[in-house]
Amino acid sequence: MRILLINRSHSIIGGAERVYLNTGTLLQEMGHEVQYFSVVEKDTLPTTYLKYFIKTTNKREADFFTKLKGAKDYVYNQKAYLSLSKLIEECKPDIAHIHLFCGGLSSSILKALKKYNVPIVHTVHDYRLLCPANVFLNSNNQICEKCINKSYFQCSLKTCVDGNFFFSTMASLETYLRKYIINPIDYVDHFIFVSRFSQMKHIEFDHRFKDRSSHLFNFTEFPAANELEKSYNSYYLYFGRLSKEKGLKTLLYAAERTGINLIIVGTGPLYDEINDYSKTHTNIQVLGHQLGENLKMLINRASYIVVPSEWYENNPMTVIEAFALGKPVIGARIGGIPEIISDNETGFLFESRNSDDLISSIQKAKDLNINEYNQMSAKARLFAENKFSTDTHYQRLIQIYNQVLEKLN
Repeated sequence: MRILLINRSHSIIGGAERVYLNTGTLLQEMGHEVQYFSVVEKDTLPTTYLKYFIKTTNKREADFFTKLKGAKDYVYNQKAYLSLSKLIEECKPDIAHIHLFCGGLSSSILKALKKYNVPIVHTVHDYRLLCPANVFLNSNNQICEKCINKSYFQCSLKTCVDGNFFFSTMASLETYLRKYIINPIDYVDHFIFVSRFSQMKHIEFDHRFKDRSSHLFNFTEFPAANELEKSYNSYYLYFGRLSKEKGLKTLLYAAERTGINLIIVGTGPLYDEINDYSKTHTNIQVLGHQLGENLKMLINRASYIVVPSEWYENNPMTVIEAFALGKPVIGARIGGIPEIISDNETGFLFESRNSDDLISSIQKAKDLNINEYNQMSAKARLFAENKFSTDTHYQRLIQIYNQVLEKLN
């Protein structure tokens, strides 16, 4: 099967990108021809399909006039339409599997795929189809669903995107375009939701998602059992994007109160603030961006991974990768996190944004004896093997592809 994978970034910058790239690797290993379409960036990974990738303006680094000029491409990218059309004509994919596309690539790619009758599957990693700001948070970092009635101008009024009116207005305009002109639900043949929470939230907003969607967890590779390190009474680890919706300030407060040794890995808008904080707290260490074996080693040597999210987290790769290494997770009870963490079994759940409840969960973790900890570690690994294996994911993904192709033929 010739499978075209599409994502707005062809580099490892977040969980969605890891899923997109891992899916490509998995499909190739299973004998499929995998094609890629994305954007050219400074960290873009090599691929023979790079000649089809488009260049876009970095709206956060550009001056005002460049941002204004790039606004049209953000809402509807004609270059993406033309370049993707050329790829389709030359490579003739059997099916397209889209991951993130809003903003950088825009809905123009849906129009190109439909023009050439390429069946479309879309894995929904976030909430951009419902919320212009993507994360259901307003500029005050509070959960916000004011766009539930498709009143997307609220994003501009509330400056929900980074507290910036220009960025928020661009996001509102792009969402209105999708509502009235190129609505993904009219183009996409099947939606894959990586959490049941996300699936239900989309159906709540638009009932049409119900009949053309399914649920499929993300996946990861599993190291051999003899590679797992027993790390009772070691450090606690946060790894991921350092941004306001991730609950890092709540975590820092809890770490200060409990005195745990906390390592923070990642980069993002809050990096400087968190790094400065760590300089006055000897129990907190900030290591910046880590990848590959270095990251795996840091996870493997930790006692617990902490996921203190304050938004409707979907199916975080952080939890999946931790469980694969037998690491229990202390996670916020929000979004899709409670679907994959069983309280007191594979980790501990706490009320999102509640620092006292997080402190209580950390104390429970500290109080486990070595036998109890090892049992929790084993349960985390077993859950991952049952739910997040490459084989389980591949079998279900191919089943979805075939169902879509059979329905359209």
